[in-house]
Amino acid sequence: MNFNQKSLTKNKYMLNGSLKKNGYDWWWHSFTARDEETNEEKPFFIEFFIVNPALAEDTPTLGQLPSNKEAKKKPSYLMVNVGTWGEGAVQLHRFISMKDVKVKKGKDFSVTAFDCYLDEHSVKGKVEVKDAEKHPEYLCDNGVMEFDLKIEKDVAFNVGYGTRAMFRETKAFEMYWHAEGMKSFFEGSIVFNGKKYKVSKENCYGYSDKNWGKDFTSPWVWLSSNNLVSNITKKQLTNSVFDIGGGRPKVLGIALERKLLGAFWYEGTPYEFNFSKFWTRTKTIFDCKETDTQIVWDVTQTNRKFKMVTHITCEKKDMIKIKYEAPNGKMLHKNLWNGGNGKGNIKLYRLKDNALIDDIDCFNVGCEYGEYSKE
Repeated sequence: MNFNQKSLTKNKYMLNGSLKKNGYDWWWHSFTARDEETNEEKPFFIEFFIVNPALAEDTPTLGQLPSNKEAKKKPSYLMVNVGTWGEGAVQLHRFISMKDVKVKKGKDFSVTAFDCYLDEHSVKGKVEVKDAEKHPEYLCDNGVMEFDLKIEKDVAFNVGYGTRAMFRETKAFEMYWHAEGMKSFFEGSIVFNGKKYKVSKENCYGYSDKNWGKDFTSPWVWLSSNNLVSNITKKQLTNSVFDIGGGRPKVLGIALERKLLGAFWYEGTPYEFNFSKFWTRTKTIFDCKETDTQIVWDVTQTNRKFKMVTHITCEKKDMIKIKYEAPNGKMLHKNLWNGGNGKGNIKLYRLKDNALIDDIDCFNVGCEYGEYSKE
């Protein structure tokens, strides 16, 4: 079975059992829009993040608020996290008590909280922050963003064994990942700080995935793009997308070696680099580093038949340090760089004769890298 398998079962709400009081679940969406007046590109993201729903109080419990730290209260809320990269890059957080959130469970999931709404096919709402400098517990910037979008998920990265029912129900992994739409089409509108943007299917370069679990990973790596151009044919690859993610997974509390999962849907042909499918003999070597001006990713992945060499850079001035509280209230990721303006190159090889299948330039790359702080 190739990785392009949709699974609404894996995209549904996951906070059951022990995860209700010690778990998080989020749905992430990123895409490129265009200024209605100038047609200038601008990338945006929208995320619905739920943590510890069974601990809900009448108001959101923010784990970094000093009084909550002193009382040893764990965070509990829906956080609608939105923002933009590039010039004026920000993240904006709206916190809502889970007592005011309606979650529809099962395959046909939805999340409703006042004027914010998410399901498989749409997302809409508004986030406005005016006094972030007075409230460091908000973990965000000032600004306002309204959004109303339709979503069409085209190509999936179903990572397979690690997210099967047995592993989900036993809560074996600390962090799970499923990309129902690693290539997604978005259509609709954004209003960011009073400026209007149009989102169109043909040039949104959209991405949709989800993570859930009881803790995060370190290192934390993510790379994905479907704005790809072949240097051999000089043509846009209109039916292609790649997705790489992972770090150092923990199973039953035991940390494995540094590992990444990778998938490349190349003009309808799947190339997968998945360590959990041991018969494919997948191996990954990766190096992520921070320079004065850039974050740099170098990833080499091989299986029994193919090799993919990926080199991506993103300018730090275009990125944010995205902020999450873990379910236990800790914030060990203080330098989790997150961007949507990455660019770089992929080379895909056939191993038996070391033949170059394609040499591809990548644009509008969604990217993330961070390691736990030593503090």
